[in-house]
Amino acid sequence: MSSVSQLSKRFREVLLDGLWIANTNFKDQLSDITWEQAVTKIDSLNTIAMLTFHIDYYIAGIVNVFEGGDLEIKDKFSFDLPLIESQEQWKNLLHKLWMDSEKFAALLEQMPDAKLDEVFVDEKYGTYRRNIDGMIEHSYYHLGQITLIKKLLKSR
Repeated sequence: MSSVSQLSKRFREVLLDGLWIANTNFKDQLSDITWEQAVTKIDSLNTIAMLTFHIDYYIAGIVNVFEGGDLEIKDKFSFDLPLIESQEQWKNLLHKLWMDSEKFAALLEQMPDAKLDEVFVDEKYGTYRRNIDGMIEHSYYHLGQITLIKKLLKSR
């Protein structure tokens, strides 16, 4: 299996359909969350909706680069979640995450393996491989948070 295929599989595992590392994934954890639960604040923790937006923000930003665009995302905007006041708005955010995740994985699968060792936008960001690995690791980090926040919400 090529390197890009392996990375795409790992990315899909954490976002869309895997059970190998955490015995769950974003799609599984978010599938039964209502919009009210998604926006409920527990102490100083981020909400599930904020974490969902945050992960999608970075996925969409990297997709833009994969498609030949500029790296336009900024850390300071990565938690700027628009107000969610309905189940439809929450479902729209989830739909965007699933579509952006599918696009990320598909574009990655089309990438030649040699591209993984090329500079990602600017040398200060490292290589494509480093950024893809970072996106996977970042996703697992926030998946853990979402899982814990979900448990706290359900215990209330």
